[in-house]
Amino acid sequence: MEFRLLGSVAVVAADGRELPAGSAKRRSLLAMLLLNPGAPVTVERLTETLWDEEPPRHSRTVIHNHVSGLRSLLTAHDAPAAGVELVTDNGAYRLRTPDQAVDTVRFDRLVARARSLDDAARAAADLREALALWRGPALAGTTAGLPLQSAARALEERRLAAVEDLARAHGRLGDHCAAAGLLHTEATADPLREPLVAHLMHALGRAGRRSEALDWFHRTRRALAEELGIDPGPELTDAYARLLRTDAPPSRPDAAPRPALPPGRSDRVPPARHPSDQEPPDRLAFDRPAFEPVPPTRVPTVGGLASVPDQRPAPAPVPAPAPVTARPPAAPAATAAQHTPWPFPRRPRGFAGREDELAALDRATAAPGAVALLTGGAGVGKTTLALSWAHRRHQDFPDGRLFVDLCGHSPLPERDTAAVLRELLLALGLPVERMPATAEAMGARYRELTAGRRMLIVLDNARRSDQVRPLLPDGDDCVTLVTSRDRLGGLVASDAARPVPLAELSSPQAVTLLAATLGPDLVAAEPEAAARLADLCDGLPLALRLAAARLATGPARALAALADELADEQDRLDLLDVEDTSVAAALALTVQHLGEPARRTFRSLGAHTGATLDSRTAAALAGCRPDEAAAALAQLATAHLIVQIGRDAYTLHDLVRLYARSLPGDTDTQVLPRLLDHLLNTLLTACAAAEPGSEPCCALPPGTRRPAEVRPFPDRASALAWYAAERDTLRGAVEAAVAAGLHDRAWRLVLLQWPLIVWQVRDGWAPLLEHGLAAAEADRDPGAQSRARALLGWVLLEEGRPDQALDHLERAPDLAARAGDGCAQAVALVNHAVALARHGDHAGRARVHGLLLKALSLAERAGRADLVGLARQHLAHECLAAGAHEEAAQHAARGLAVAEPPFPVTRRVVLQTLYGRALAATGHPEEAARHLGAALRTARAHQYGEGESEAGAALRALSDGGAAVAGAVAPGTAVHATAPGGPAYARPSTYPR
Repeated sequence: MEFRLLGSVAVVAADGRELPAGSAKRRSLLAMLLLNPGAPVTVERLTETLWDEEPPRHSRTVIHNHVSGLRSLLTAHDAPAAGVELVTDNGAYRLRTPDQAVDTVRFDRLVARARSLDDAARAAADLREALALWRGPALAGTTAGLPLQSAARALEERRLAAVEDLARAHGRLGDHCAAAGLLHTEATADPLREPLVAHLMHALGRAGRRSEALDWFHRTRRALAEELGIDPGPELTDAYARLLRTDAPPSRPDAAPRPALPPGRSDRVPPARHPSDQEPPDRLAFDRPAFEPVPPTRVPTVGGLASVPDQRPAPAPVPAPAPVTARPPAAPAATAAQHTPWPFPRRPRGFAGREDELAALDRATAAPGAVALLTGGAGVGKTTLALSWAHRRHQDFPDGRLFVDLCGHSPLPERDTAAVLRELLLALGLPVERMPATAEAMGARYRELTAGRRMLIVLDNARRSDQVRPLLPDGDDCVTLVTSRDRLGGLVASDAARPVPLAELSSPQAVTLLAATLGPDLVAAEPEAAARLADLCDGLPLALRLAAARLATGPARALAALADELADEQDRLDLLDVEDTSVAAALALTVQHLGEPARRTFRSLGAHTGATLDSRTAAALAGCRPDEAAAALAQLATAHLIVQIGRDAYTLHDLVRLYARSLPGDTDTQVLPRLLDHLLNTLLTACAAAEPGSEPCCALPPGTRRPAEVRPFPDRASALAWYAAERDTLRGAVEAAVAAGLHDRAWRLVLLQWPLIVWQVRDGWAPLLEHGLAAAEADRDPGAQSRARALLGWVLLEEGRPDQALDHLERAPDLAARAGDGCAQAVALVNHAVALARHGDHAGRARVHGLLLKALSLAERAGRADLVGLARQHLAHECLAAGAHEEAAQHAARGLAVAEPPFPVTRRVVLQTLYGRALAATGHPEEAARHLGAALRTARAHQYGEGESEAGAALRALSDGGAAVAGAVAPGTAVHATAPGGPAYARPSTYPR
């Protein structure tokens, strides 16, 4: 797994696929974490990054949701196995990554290594490798907050410094033309950067191109005067003076002769263009023949298809020096008829963003006879991008451009291959009377006429690979660009098509599209509303244009008002429907081509409560077997209705989910109950893996269905990772269960998340637990109410709200007693006792001791070894704090006796540390040292940092004097057991089971 900041902020999976990193704010949060690799980034710093002005009141919740989304994305792609971990650290967030996983780190190391080398060739190679990591402006796709703007500027300065280093390396190698070419591009982009222009002038002068160098000086001097009202600085004027004093150096004797140029042609380095406008390496201006071929007069078209050659008048032919390495232009076919020009589809209006995708199309079409496959979902802008690219690159295709709509996903019937070939041949100038009789013969003639020509063939809206293959041209000089809602893997396999996937626009790109459609002033007046509107439209260009159309033609022109209307999921799709165009209609054209199993699965996705799912979840929703669901999901992903983000892991956008929900169903009222039962069964399995040896905190409700297959969890880490990844899905399931009146499911969905809650106790769990408590009260289950209050009280205690915490903790034991649930009562008593010990007065210590003894009695009566060990752990700690060292030793020893596998090793480390401290305090230093050493070694072996710290502190205190060991941990604090490698909060170990 790797992370990219040098260009659009991106996460790339191990197989090279770019993962959906989410909105601009989520990318901004990720960027800030990556700019501080391994270091904690506070919520305040993230707030400053995500909001330029006063943040909203719910900013912390927004940040937490983005962090949860990133965790889910990383977990779904085995980030822990790659050494990537996003953790919460005392109110801050920390992203741990391997050193080489972030492109900025690799860039800096390569540049530093190049600067340390004396060998100019090796230095140049390192610098080229470093600069190749840049894919556009740094931190693209993020918000415009000051912290990221400053970071982007700093990264750009480092890039320019590396470019100048590379130019110097070329100069040391005597290749001054290469140095000038590098610097020319940068100086064109930043013409007021005087040191850069001065460096370019030196390189041009050394390359024997002094007139160009002087021209750069005068051009820059005028620009400085007109834009800034200043004269050139000393570095620029010194470069100018040096050029005037120096004769141009003679050409190297081994330099190849330069070809003669036609009148009006300059031998200067051409002005730099955007990377997406650059021609392929074999078609750059200086690699073309020294004369321009006269373009053919034919301008064919194919019904909805058009071909346009370069209509510029050709300059007079000038003989080219031999040898000429460029391919000679192909002569027009003898059979071509003269036609009146039919226009190619016009350049799309309001096109914005997509610079990375344009560059990807450049790369995909660079090979001879290239076939580029532009794929994406309905309304994502495939045709718009294809036409925009075709217009940018029209000069590369002097023999014409063809466009045809194959109607693969269209209200019109799919185009017949023979009919399309017939129109293509007519467009290429073949007379009607010479038209072949069969489709096979037409295809052969089509390939014959396209061989040797430099043409672009755009095959739009394809549905199947076999629909495209007969329409592929022949020869190395034609480029074919195919757009499709399907992946067309067969075309990749058979014809080496290069896929260029097209995703939704990032938030800044979506806002730019709104500005291009509505006008920049309207968007600039309501920037936050524009960003919100972009998010509600899922970055889908079609949805954004429909929203803009509704706004532009409606009675009011307030972005915020439209965003408020779209926020209502019930009306969102209806609002994105203008005249004969709508998001729903576009999606319907995709769904209608699905097979029945895939359509049924798609309809059921409307009931899903999360943005991600796997085949087991889909099987529960659709009421089918997991293998059938897996096949259906694969079809939906191929059709770009959902997005595959990992092995058996998919995500779907809100608009797609809302469309699925709007489809007429088959009166299946059990979709939501099946989903809830699937989640409950999975939660029980995850609990068993996350807390081995513990008992479930609740049983399944009557009538719960057992899914056909429940996700297995091989170890504790995998279970906790699933909890974290599915947190949003589970929260949505709780809300859906409450709305449907399924309260018995709702509170169980909350309580069964306890392993993650106690693991990340300060991660904003109170609202969810309050929902669970309300559901337990609605279900009139006092045992569930007790457990909910016990856990909620503990969370509030850790959040620094002791008064609210104690209110819940005091009521929990009585509720459990009323339910006759001794185990729940024991848990509640332990939590209440620890809260009182931490926040009560010293006089209440006897009450704390009594509560713990009562909890111990209940646990022993229930035969719950895990609760017995827990109660004795806290009794030992409390006795140590009170000076009752003998009693502390007894409780710790008896707790150790039951803390054997499969119980978590962390519990044994805590009890053994307590036992060692008690032994030292009772005058048994050697035995104390033995137990403390064992605890230290076990904690270290299991990467249990907190346990290692406490055992080590007790050992050091023992060496200083045995009497001090009992106080190695301050009285009144609780002894906790955090799991190995976990976040830096205390895990209470007091809400089990």
